[in-house]
Amino acid sequence: MSNILSDLIDQQGWCVADGATGTNLFGRGLETGYPPELWSVERPDDILWLHGSFLEAGSDLILTNSFGGTGFRLKLHESQDRVRELNIAAAQLARKAVESHFAKSGKRAIVAGSIGPTGELFEPLGKLTHSAAVAGFAEQAQALAEGGVDVLWIETMSSNEEVAAAIEAAKPTGLPICATMTFDTASRSMMGVMPAGFADFATAAGASFIGANCGIGPAELLHSVSGILAQSGDLPVVAKGNCGIPAYVEGAIHYHGTPELMADYALFARDMGAKIIGGCCGTSPAHVAAMTAALAATPKRPFDEAAMTAALGTAWADVNINNAGGDDRRGRRGRRRSS
Repeated sequence: MSNILSDLIDQQGWCVADGATGTNLFGRGLETGYPPELWSVERPDDILWLHGSFLEAGSDLILTNSFGGTGFRLKLHESQDRVRELNIAAAQLARKAVESHFAKSGKRAIVAGSIGPTGELFEPLGKLTHSAAVAGFAEQAQALAEGGVDVLWIETMSSNEEVAAAIEAAKPTGLPICATMTFDTASRSMMGVMPAGFADFATAAGASFIGANCGIGPAELLHSVSGILAQSGDLPVVAKGNCGIPAYVEGAIHYHGTPELMADYALFARDMGAKIIGGCCGTSPAHVAAMTAALAATPKRPFDEAAMTAALGTAWADVNINNAGGDDRRGRRGRRRSS
């Protein structure tokens, strides 16, 4: 099915997405624990700076500053009554950044409306019902659509139930839908979903694009992407991995990935078959610039798994990924995309 994102992929062969939100905003004064979504209203120039920096680095697609923009997440900050306001503002800022970039460079870019998880557990493990989840996601999706996004980008999910609710909520907007899951627990999602199973489920649910984001590091992300690619059929696949492995250094999370490492990751992602390639936690505009330059300068190559392992490391080196129960949690790390 033709849409603005699939048309770009058909034209260019791939699409470069942006990087992290929180990591880059920390350098602008965002405090740990403070919701970046509020900055769309309180400090819009900083959000425009973030989007503009990624566009200048070569991103073809940027995500709105709305990852935690459902009422479920905003209620943690007593802002659950501001869902429409904050999501429209986030979409309009991204649209303004894209139009400004086009005026300066002549290059079009795509605005994707970020929809993150609710943070709640579904019945019977928790209290969240399917209908409540759909209603919460619909409120956000409609506001993002009203604000002018091109695509709805459901990301960092861990359960198929939540993916189903978000896709159902997004469909009435008529926009293309992307769905990505985070596989951060011994090659499974936190709720035990495996990449191939997610690919089958999200495809059947009606996603136009599917993939993996966040997780551990680039090696683990591409291990998950390989499982999705095996079941993706004709759907374009997203690889949006963290900038290296996260580690606590002097009380803060740091990512070890260099621009060179992320450039290698981008090339292996494309060689493997991913069509939308970006960065997640820790990924700066400098990393995206290196990824963009490498993709432009290096023709697609036959996929070389041994070369990928040599460059990125062994995926899940410290966990038993064949554990049938999926309960080896040593591989799990933080899951907030905007870190």
